[in-house]
Amino acid sequence: MSLSQRLDKRVTIKEKSVTRASNGEEVVIWVPFAALTPAGDGKVWAEVEPIRGREFFAAAQMQGAADYRVTLRYTPLITRAMRVYFGSIILEITAEPINVKSASRVLELMCVSGVRDG
Repeated sequence: MSLSQRLDKRVTIKEKSVTRASNGEEVVIWVPFAALTPAGDGKVWAEVEPIRGREFFAAAQMQGAADYRVTLRYTPLITRAMRVYFGSIILEITAEPINVKSASRVLELMCVSGVRDG
């Protein structure tokens, strides 16, 4: 199956935006990562796969648990600090994005569902 056929789900990549309320309190919102797409909406085609059991990996001397693998076309713009929104599911990226086979063609994001902080 070709990459184009596998990328059959629409996801939105979002980045954290922090502002201050009038009382000085931090306000955190998640906004579409505009730089990612020409439309500025952060929407990309992806393959979203639930992972059975727990998957552990050693990247930069850390381990992370993942319950979803999100595969998309390669871009160097996505970072671990971002989130993936898949319908009503919010996915936290648990490690640095993986440039599969260092070929700059496919990017894998290891994610957990749910949110850890604002």
